[in-house]
Amino acid sequence: MESFVTLAVFDYTHQIEIIKHRLNIEGFQYFFQNEIMSSFAPMYSTALGGIKLKVHPNDFENIKSILQEMKYENNLRIV
Repeated sequence: MESFVTLAVFDYTHQIEIIKHRLNIEGFQYFFQNEIMSSFAPMYSTALGGIKLKVHPNDFENIKSILQEMKYENNLRIV
């Protein structure tokens, strides 16, 4: 997992749920760093640097385009 790179950073665990579902369906290799700690103590999310979406370098561009698509869809707007 050392070769995984950060693609996006989120403040709260609810912001990543739809993204997790979509990436699981697509079969991408990823994980969210600081997800568990942020769910136990949300006020520490900022101190930890946020919840970081770590992706495999081979999937970087594909996942980036999915995030852009989700950002601009009105019915699934990710803040």
